[in-house]
Amino acid sequence: MSYSVAIIDADILVYRFGFASNNDSEDVAIRTIAHFLEDLVMLELPHCQRWSLHLTGKRNFRDEIAVTAPYKGNRKSEKPIHYKLIRDYLVYGWDAVVWDGMEADDAIAIEATELKGDGVIVSLDKDLDQVVGWHYNFVKDNLYYVDQETADYNFYKQFLTGDAVDNIKGVHGIGPKKAEKLLEGKTPVEMWEVIVEHLGYERAMENGHLLYMLRSVNDTFTPPTEVIT
Repeated sequence: MSYSVAIIDADILVYRFGFASNNDSEDVAIRTIAHFLEDLVMLELPHCQRWSLHLTGKRNFRDEIAVTAPYKGNRKSEKPIHYKLIRDYLVYGWDAVVWDGMEADDAIAIEATELKGDGVIVSLDKDLDQVVGWHYNFVKDNLYYVDQETADYNFYKQFLTGDAVDNIKGVHGIGPKKAEKLLEGKTPVEMWEVIVEHLGYERAMENGHLLYMLRSVNDTFTPPTEVIT
């Protein structure tokens, strides 16, 4: 086990601690999330020497890509009472970076890729399990490592099952177990062939661009059969 940077999904914190403190004062809301972050970086992840926090800002390139269904169109617009307060605190108190044009998840995936195993992704979002490296689920106190084979499988499985949270449609009648039977033991190229067979090329490409977490600022989803070597 070797990592020195905690790459923190601050979007999760804003909503999780925000809704939990809806009936609390501003002071209590801030103190609650402050104590959590202090315990996280000092006690729960003692190997970390520094940390970075990422927040989603305005606009998202995926909104223009989604044709089959509006991206995240099924989400409620309700925000915690202390939404802005908590975000401001994370920005000014913890140097959280607000990303416009893409999601915090993309920024997290980019940083984790750049660190090449020296970072640990702190999130509850299973979408980030497509990224190779250390991951920490702070609710379950579960630290785990995702290797390349597992990361590829986690990514391509979502093409078939869809992502209900983000309103990305998969294949009707295919859940996690059936997807596992279709993809288990296959290479990325073979998994892509299965996906195109069930979704068609255009739908497969749409899901790819919606599901893929960027690994660099100018990155984009490229099917494994079209990778230039």
